[in-house]
This record gives sequence, structure tokens and C-alpha cells, in this order.
Amino acid sequence: MRPAKSDEVSALLIGVLAKSLSGPCVNETPPEKVIVFPFYLNSPLFPFLSHTFNSFIPHSKMSSVARAIRPFASRVLAQKPIAPICQASPAFRFPRGTRTFSQSPLSQLKKYTESHEWIELADGGKTAKIGITDYAAHSLGDVVYVELPEEGLDVSAGEPVGAVESVKSASDVLSPVAGKVIAGNSILEDKAKTINESPEGEGWIAEIEVADVAELDALLDEAAYKQTIDA
Repeated sequence: MRPAKSDEVSALLIGVLAKSLSGPCVNETPPEKVIVFPFYLNSPLFPFLSHTFNSFIPHSKMSSVARAIRPFASRVLAQKPIAPICQASPAFRFPRGTRTFSQSPLSQLKKYTESHEWIELADGGKTAKIGITDYAAHSLGDVVYVELPEEGLDVSAGEPVGAVESVKSASDVLSPVAGKVIAGNSILEDKAKTINESPEGEGWIAEIEVADVAELDALLDEAAYKQTIDA
């Protein structure tokens, strides 16, 4: 292979230098043989830093080549490098079907009162069901009658939304928060013992439209409620 002329070598090195300053693309495979360190052009190690160039540039010509390209290198180094726009590597993409959102903290939120009512928000936090707890149902004994609220009734926190009568006693069911009654559980009209069978499930008493979800912050979570009944 013929020795390269100085102007040819200068043009080649400037091209490699400019490419190296622009920054590598994450998806681009670097050349296997070209290894150039333009900041070390004045170093005596320069002939050994470029494996490819050694094959056609004699070591004796390296100093003249470095002097030839130094003015051009200064101009290139003075320019602000522009990062290449690269397409994201497929390895870093979300797998198809991946859901990147989380469920609302209001969803399935359930709270308790010291007077043994529970309230559970539906998805969206606009409506909620109210009933008596397992502990209250067990304490009452066999339930024989349930008084349901009227649809459209406005209630404040602490006001009755129904009543439960058992063979032992009768008790009002208080609304834990303010709202408007949407419906009463009609199943309880014919089958009051559903409260004993599933007090915190199918035995709910009233469904309301919640006026202010923030009111639930003052109520007890499950752990705090258990502490009150275990005390």
C-alpha cells in the first residue's frame, strides 16, 4: 500500500476527529479497528494509539501529520458538540401491553368508626356503602329487622341512615360521613339475617353519594379499629 499524502491524511483524521466529538450513538457499533485519541496528537505514544493508521502512515511522518492537522483540530474542538439523535434501543422500550399507571388510592378504601360502622368507597370515590362491623353483628345476636333509609335523604356525619333490631336489642346505624342516600339494601327487607351472615359484604345497609371524601381521613383504618375492640 502506498504511503498517504499529508493532505489526504489530514482530511481523513479531521473526519474521524469530528465524528468522535459528536458522541457515539447508543445503537451504533463503533469501527472495529479505528481507535483515535485526538487529544494525544503531540504524545510520543500517538503512533501506537491508532492500529489502522499504522498500516499506511510511517512513524517518521507522524509528527508532520500532527502539525498539519493541529489548526483544524483547534477549530473542531472549539465547536460545541451536538449530540446525535438516536432512536431508542428496543431493549429499553416498555413491553407491549405494559400498564404504566397505578390504581387510585381511593379505590376500595375502607374505614371504620368507634361506634362500629364501616364505610367503603367504590371506584372513583364518589359513592360508598355503609354497614355494621362483624364485631357489632356478633354482639347484637340474631337480627330480626332492619330499617332502611329513604332514597334522596341528605345526612351529615353521625346522623342515622338506618336501624338494626335483634333478639337482644336495637341500635341506630350512623353515617360516618356526610352525603345523600342513593339506595338501601332491599335484600335485608326479606332476609334480615344477611347482616349476621355477611355484615361487611352482602349485608350492607345504605349506599350514599359522598359529599367530601376528605372526611374519611378522620376515620379509623382496620388496624386502628381492631385496637379499639381488643382494648
